[in-house]
Parts: sequence; structure tokens; C-alpha cells
Amino acid sequence: MNVYLKNIFRFVIIVLLQALILNKVTLRWWNEPSGFPVFIPHIYPLFLLLLPFEVPVWGLLICGFALGISIDAFSNTAGMHACATVLIAYLRTNVLSALLPRNLSEYSGLQPSTKSMGWMPFLVYSGFLIILHHLVFFSIELWNISNIGHLMLKTGASTLTSMLFIIVYLLLFTRQDSARS
Repeated sequence: MNVYLKNIFRFVIIVLLQALILNKVTLRWWNEPSGFPVFIPHIYPLFLLLLPFEVPVWGLLICGFALGISIDAFSNTAGMHACATVLIAYLRTNVLSALLPRNLSEYSGLQPSTKSMGWMPFLVYSGFLIILHHLVFFSIELWNISNIGHLMLKTGASTLTSMLFIIVYLLLFTRQDSARS
């Protein structure tokens, strides 16, 4: 399948999954409702994380804005998702360059995945950008730095849950090499 069609299809599937299913599921990690945040797992940044290595930063920024504004339209959040996704789109290339042993130009035709990077580097890469995304998003949502504990609790719980959903997505929709030793 053409890489453009594949990514357009992935964009539509991830946005619909986020908007129609995950935005309707509110999770609590605690039994006591008083004082503990209700949160929604965000897997939509996975679209940016899985774009091919050779996508230039300006292309990532456009994709990040389109992704964020699409989620904002479904969530009625007035640009909060767009702000967070544009930031991680901007930083993605630098994070990949710091994690990978070779220059990004040597990964031509590939995309960041567990297959091309291995599980641990991919989880570090995605975990770092997901934490950053959630921190920015929830900072804008709470708009109050005086309640830093609430912000950290919400960011941590959301990151953990989002990473679990991302791992499930990767296990379901990524072809694994059975011949790998």
C-alpha cells in the first residue's frame, strides 16, 4: 500500500477511535472520587510517532496541527490538543536523533516502530513524547500552576494508561517478524 494512503488511513482510524470511543471512556485509577482526577486516555499522538523517519519538520508540524485540530473539533477544546501535538511534532526529530545510533537519513523508507527500533528504544521515544504531550495538554487544561500535585497525578496516570493503550494498538496492528531470533 502506498505510504501516503496508509498514513491517511491511520490518521482517520486513530482520530475516529479517539473521538468516538476513547473520549467517551472516562477512567479513574482510584475508588475515591473526591479530589482525584478523571481522565481520558489519549492515543492520537501515536499517529505522529509512527510517521516515516524522512518526514521533514515542516511536514510534521502540519500533520501535528491537523491531528490536534481534528481532535479539538470532536472534543470542543479550542486548540489545546493542537498546541500539544504541534510541540511534540516539533521535538520528534530531535528525540529520534538522540535515541538512534545512526543518522536519521540512514533509515530511509522506514518508520519508527518496534520492528525498526526495537521495543525498548521505541517505548522510551514514545513514552517521552507522550509525557510531554500530556504535561502540556493538562497544564493548559488546568491553567493553574498552584495545583502542581493534581497536574502531576493527572499527567502520570494519563501517560501510563495511554502507553498501555498504545502497546495494545502496536500488538494488534503491527506485523511482527516471526523469523527474528
